[in-house]
Amino acid sequence: MTVSEVLQGVVSTSPLGVVVVDGLRDVVVSNKRAVELNAVHDGLLDDRVWSAAQRTLSTGEDLEVDLPAPRGAAERRSGLAVQCHVRLLNADAPRLAVVYLADQSEQARMEASRRDFVANVSHELKTPVAAMGVLAEALLESTDDPDTVRRFGGKLYAESQRLANMVGELIELSRLQGAERLPDLVAVDVDSVVQEAISRHKVAADNADITIDTDPPSGFRVLGDQPLLVTAVANLISNAIAYSPNGSTVSISRCRRGDMVEIAVTDRGFGIALADQERVFERFFRVDKARSRATGGTGLGLAIVKHVAANHNGGIRLWSRPGTGSTFTLSIPFFSEGDAHDTDEQEAQ
Repeated sequence: MTVSEVLQGVVSTSPLGVVVVDGLRDVVVSNKRAVELNAVHDGLLDDRVWSAAQRTLSTGEDLEVDLPAPRGAAERRSGLAVQCHVRLLNADAPRLAVVYLADQSEQARMEASRRDFVANVSHELKTPVAAMGVLAEALLESTDDPDTVRRFGGKLYAESQRLANMVGELIELSRLQGAERLPDLVAVDVDSVVQEAISRHKVAADNADITIDTDPPSGFRVLGDQPLLVTAVANLISNAIAYSPNGSTVSISRCRRGDMVEIAVTDRGFGIALADQERVFERFFRVDKARSRATGGTGLGLAIVKHVAANHNGGIRLWSRPGTGSTFTLSIPFFSEGDAHDTDEQEAQ
């Protein structure tokens, strides 16, 4: 293999897009990755890349530019974002410029998600804080009226609880998304998870005259962390109670499907429109904002369920039909004795 063939192989297999262009805009060398990143179209250099290359060819200076997808293009809809670095191929003979292209789409999506998250948190925290300020002011003006003080005091307490719940769920969500190490997964009894999750919301169910119906104990065990699994199932039950009419039933069932154990929570609420079903696991998304806030919802419960499932190598899926109700199904890997043997070996190592 010649040196030329080796160099061509290096360029063609590079994870970066690579383009060499001359002063006449002729593409001398390019690789497949450059085409995938839309720097080269049918052998022609993209206008934005050529503009950057021209500046480097004229000044001799390295140049780094970000290339978001053109407005209205299909690439823009897919979120493609490219970082372009241009330098002279040889400073002593400034006739060729080499362009390196890196896919920054994931970083751009993460940054956009971070901005949205900060904006959402700011908005969501502002609502209870503002309400608490108004209620505190009303209390100060009603010190001589015990009934008014009790009424406003109760509302102030409810808003403070809502704020505390939101902060707690934000901390939990941050932990699940990798801010700190999660516990090691062990054998967990599914029936105890379901019972503990139900007990957390028995009072809320009784207050709404909602019956929580469960199938018989299954004896299943899963590979997981019990507190996290209880939180996930409890969030599903809380969500079902919040969106169910008074006097209805929330059903919980367990089954094994292949290597997974499924815990399904079904309500008889008003259901979720198809357009909203893909978004219900997003942070702060609410199908019915007024109803969610009225029941103390933070808009974070289902996002936490999604991340608990992911951290257990499981999944969460939704079936819903407007006017009928919804079923959320949490899937967690089944625990077998072989899993216990593998865990013992890892600890021994």
